[in-house]
Amino acid sequence: MLERHELEAFLTLAEELHFGRTAERLMVSTARISQIIARLERRIGVPLFNRTSRRVELTAVGRQLYERTRPAWDQIATAWEQAIAAGRGITSTLRAAFVGAAGGQLLVGAADLFRRRHPDCDVRLREAQMTDLMPWLRDGEIDIALGTFPIDEPGITTGPVLVSEGRMLAVPSQHPFARRESVSLEDLARVRLLQLPATLPDSLREDRTPRTTPSGRSIEPGPSAATFNEMLTLIGAGQGVFPVGSQARRYYVRPDVVYVRFSDAPPLRWGLLWRTDGATARVRAFAEAANDLITGQT
Repeated sequence: MLERHELEAFLTLAEELHFGRTAERLMVSTARISQIIARLERRIGVPLFNRTSRRVELTAVGRQLYERTRPAWDQIATAWEQAIAAGRGITSTLRAAFVGAAGGQLLVGAADLFRRRHPDCDVRLREAQMTDLMPWLRDGEIDIALGTFPIDEPGITTGPVLVSEGRMLAVPSQHPFARRESVSLEDLARVRLLQLPATLPDSLREDRTPRTTPSGRSIEPGPSAATFNEMLTLIGAGQGVFPVGSQARRYYVRPDVVYVRFSDAPPLRWGLLWRTDGATARVRAFAEAANDLITGQT
């Protein structure tokens, strides 16, 4: 197997056909280039270059090796350059995903600010279902996502909280709770609580669908749903209830579902998340743009 410095020395000498210029390009001594080429020729078993006092020429074997090796080396070099550009530069395309209509509006605003700051980088927005975010992030289908916290997953980094909203309980329109001004977390012991899919992070499921009330009373689990609209459909059909953010009243108005304010629940928090090993300059710049949009630093 060739070492990188050996391949660079061979390819450069094949182009320059001069040991001195090759040494200058690679910033080593002429003697060092001679040693590398001699070692390659011993390993291969035939000369790669014909040398005279006046000129250096490729042998037939050397030319064949060059013609077959150069394209592959160019591809490798290009791949490295693109990887470095992705890590350090803010170009190409950033793929961002959101869940829900309110999340989409927030990301549209963040993307507009990001594009103004970095016109060489485009943003491609994708709507995701709640079960999509983690697989898409881990598989590299998206670079960054807007979701609800808490997310405590290995290899996933969460940014600062961008938005906090009050929690409400989505209940069937005919349920007794629908006539109340507010409910408490203890009231969850009196209803069936619809469940998030088991594929979602445990930290998120424990926050949204607890098994007990704060005082320790058991909460009856109901069926699970894979999408938010499926969740609302089950609620409207009387299959259970589910805690949501207050924005649901605006974006998901339904005749069969009523949203009742929690009097004692902590706010629902939204923020960006990305793969820890995918924290490129694009991702960091987009997270900064989203935070600046919320804080008014545009």
